[in-house]
Amino acid sequence: MNPAFSVVFLTTLIGAGQGLFLALYTVEVYSRFDVLPDQAGRTFYAAGSAVALALLVLGLVASTFHLGRPERGWRAAARWRTSWLSREVIVLPAFVGAVTLYGAAHWFGWSTPSLPLGASLKVGPSVMIGAGATLLAFALFLCTGMIYACIKFLQEWATSLTVINYALLGTASGFMVATVFTAIAAPGLVGFFGGWAAIFTGFALVTRTASLVRNARLKPKSTLQTAIGVKHPRIVQTTQGFMGGSFNTREFFHGCSGGFLRSVKWTFIVLTFMLPLVVLGAGIVWKSAFLLGLACAIQYVGLLAERWFFLAQANHPQNLYYRAIA
Repeated sequence: MNPAFSVVFLTTLIGAGQGLFLALYTVEVYSRFDVLPDQAGRTFYAAGSAVALALLVLGLVASTFHLGRPERGWRAAARWRTSWLSREVIVLPAFVGAVTLYGAAHWFGWSTPSLPLGASLKVGPSVMIGAGATLLAFALFLCTGMIYACIKFLQEWATSLTVINYALLGTASGFMVATVFTAIAAPGLVGFFGGWAAIFTGFALVTRTASLVRNARLKPKSTLQTAIGVKHPRIVQTTQGFMGGSFNTREFFHGCSGGFLRSVKWTFIVLTFMLPLVVLGAGIVWKSAFLLGLACAIQYVGLLAERWFFLAQANHPQNLYYRAIA
């Protein structure tokens, strides 16, 4: 496939926003059980939610560049019964609204534990809002991943690993952003967020490697013989019938060499997983906000390469015809 950079930025930005919100909510829940100290004041969660919203809005802005007629974008939600894309279009704004409410709840002081939950535990409105937003965050991971995983004839995408990788990569990048945020807003949480960022990055490395190994073993289900119904062992395509390019040659094949694809693959493996873990560990040990920010920036660049490779690696069956002469 020919990757659209609007989709690359959309998926990486909203994934980081989802992960950052999950990181913030984890701290609040842990503090209710006295696992972590409560972050007093209204600014920590409100400011963190604002950063998450900024990432989500930037992703939404990027998505508009993928629309031929942006003013008709609302129609994408009309097929929610059968389309994962339509479901994503519905869930994403709902999640944005929930994160906004979550930040507002802390800003206006609606986080004081007052609602009984069990014999000895009380929660505030912010915890209840956050629980709903958490469900929406995971629903959004599912919808985004299933947009690709549900396309059965694109074998590279049609696997549960697609959804798992979207969730883990988004969560890892979000916790990485949270580590940088807490280096400024709450230094005592740097170790907590940094540790979980490393754990999620490690899990993502395992599942992404599994998908790469799986895809390397795939064999095409179609051939030129089955495509045109001719069983002759030697079929040679000499022309596509016209001199210029077409929608098929532009949209379904990236036009890059196999060597370039391999270089992108190793680039994202190093930048998304290996190098950020090293820099993150150094930032935590030396308590350096600069190194933590550098680890976050390196990982995001790696995620851009990873998402481009994910889209480009999918081999559309029509390329049996068009890529041969593209």
